[in-house]
Amino acid sequence: MKVYGIKNCDTVKKALKFLNENNLEYEFIDFKKTAPTKADILRWKEAFGDLPVNKRGTTFRKIKEEYESATEAGKVKLLIENSSAIKRPVLEGKSNFLGFKADEWSELL
Repeated sequence: MKVYGIKNCDTVKKALKFLNENNLEYEFIDFKKTAPTKADILRWKEAFGDLPVNKRGTTFRKIKEEYESATEAGKVKLLIENSSAIKRPVLEGKSNFLGFKADEWSELL
């Protein structure tokens, strides 16, 4: 199982705490150390039905006009360059999740 996110993000911290408390093995990929790739973002789009953008975050607000007027390729490029605008965490495994909700993630147990 892989978890993508930013280590100092409160939601990611809650998700990692949940995984650790339930003794679930995972690999953590920190966007600040390893930027998501085009393939990652397109794979998440396929899994979740849309690009994994966090439209409520401050990073998105900074790029909102550019993002909304961009082609899909342009949007992917913006998300790679501004990984803080990606909704997180992204969990890939037997089940895939975007964001953290303990009740949803409990199916991992």
